[in-house]
Amino acid sequence: MDNNTFGNKFSFTSFGESHGLAIGGVLDGVPAGLHIDLNLIRKELERRKGRSAGVSARAVREPDEVEWLSGVIERDKGTKDQGQGTKDLITLGTPIAFIIRNKDARPEDYEWLKHSYRPGHADKVYEQKYGIRDWRGGGRASARETAARVVAGCIAKQQLSAKGIAIHARLTQVGSETDPARFDEVIRAYRSEGDSIGGIVECVISGIPAETGEPIFHKLQAELAFAVMSINACKGFEYGTGFGGVDQPGSVINQISGGIAGGIADGTDITFRCVFKPTPTTPKALAQCASGDQTIKIGRHDACVAVRAVPVVEAMTALALVQFL
Repeated sequence: MDNNTFGNKFSFTSFGESHGLAIGGVLDGVPAGLHIDLNLIRKELERRKGRSAGVSARAVREPDEVEWLSGVIERDKGTKDQGQGTKDLITLGTPIAFIIRNKDARPEDYEWLKHSYRPGHADKVYEQKYGIRDWRGGGRASARETAARVVAGCIAKQQLSAKGIAIHARLTQVGSETDPARFDEVIRAYRSEGDSIGGIVECVISGIPAETGEPIFHKLQAELAFAVMSINACKGFEYGTGFGGVDQPGSVINQISGGIAGGIADGTDITFRCVFKPTPTTPKALAQCASGDQTIKIGRHDACVAVRAVPVVEAMTALALVQFL
């Protein structure tokens, strides 16, 4: 089992730490001749930065520029009449490697964590498992790593799009609030108190061919859950009626497939939801784990991680689905 690689037919290996030189990925199994939509990748990385009241300062400041190291070749999009146009990337069918440099890393903000563990984080368990850890903002366990997932997911999305498959996720709940117009207000209130709040992301898959999925250990919903539950702070997954259908009679539930039956897609839209916990790193929480005269720098953290998780959910969904196709 390779903890850093997702998928086999279309595999994505992620690397890098939050405050290291760069994060990045290697994609293998991408067919030759696929046009990489650079504008789509830029747009999705901007979505991951978020623009709500609770987004961390680092997310806004990081340029998130992708550097392509292998597996692609440039072509001019212009014509003889138009002159030289913008550059276009075409896949070669060989492993695609890319990096995103960490331009706004501040490891000094986390010096105090060399000898402390933050509640709700992976700090302690990483050290228990490996005997060592990267204390700089959580290192490998940081959500900074998800930027590489978004890039990989965009390439998977393009393969899916060619087959008429679309993936659309959105934030549907912040705390107990379900009105999107009030999400920023709720997040801002928690942030002003030095606290954070969780949220729910809903994702709809349309155009998925019937017969996609396997009936036993690789059920379509199981693969989707496996992909989405790998995202930082994700604490739950449901599809179709989910937990909300537990108090409904079978005569009602039987009419609702959720787009999947027996682990196999039935050709209708698939809707699933996933819940993200509140950010555990808050001024209130950190004050509790400090000791003695220890100086704490709070660092830069989101008041609601669910806001920025939306494009990451789409990316992991695309990486899961492309395995079946």
